[in-house]
Amino acid sequence: MELVTNKEKKILNSLKDKKATIVLMTRWHGINRCKSRLSKDLGVIKAAKIQEQLTLHTIEVAKRVQKENLAEVKIAIDGIGLTAARRWASVNGIERIVTQGAGNLGTKMKKQFLKTHAEKYTSCKFSNSIIIIGTDLPSISHLDLTQAIEILHHKEMVLGPSTDGGYWLIGLSKKLLNPLCLWPFSGIRWGTDQVFSKTIELASLNQVDYQLLQKKNDLDSLIDLSPWLDYKKFQVSVSSFQL
Repeated sequence: MELVTNKEKKILNSLKDKKATIVLMTRWHGINRCKSRLSKDLGVIKAAKIQEQLTLHTIEVAKRVQKENLAEVKIAIDGIGLTAARRWASVNGIERIVTQGAGNLGTKMKKQFLKTHAEKYTSCKFSNSIIIIGTDLPSISHLDLTQAIEILHHKEMVLGPSTDGGYWLIGLSKKLLNPLCLWPFSGIRWGTDQVFSKTIELASLNQVDYQLLQKKNDLDSLIDLSPWLDYKKFQVSVSSFQL
């Protein structure tokens, strides 16, 4: 049985000529360094284990897209030093890793867009687009990322809305990267349920042509975890998290 249809093959071949960069933003899965809300429900050790599982899952998803030569993968991590982060990244097959630096989420994302675009420019590898994703989604798949890359071939921005009022993915096209537009990263109250709606409002004010991906549920608290405990595709179970 053919796993990839002829139509999908044509899409993949067309995307290979316009390689994107996927920046995976995550927190180090150390005790008391991640998942503060989940820690209150499950304890810091179990919350850290869940963070680790989610991060590794997201890395594997992104690496599959990279293996198909559709994108390059980069990790921006918080909560650990760069030397230790590089050792961990090497073990997991990631060549490019940086620290997120100081500031709120908007500042950190802006910094990653700026740095990633600058790296491409100095290395003469002009990125068609840059996509930032988080590591809170058990249901994220390589098809989600492939779809985002494809959308950015004819749209200026792509967003993946989350059920908590934020978004799980933001991607900007080359048009919005050079020079980098600043409106998606300022004038927004980060960490609230208004992040997505405010971003869409600003996009409309700036006449940005955007498209949305499927809405997904971030995993931040115990109630968010329950739907995924028996989700076989992600291979999450009570025993795997040792709950």
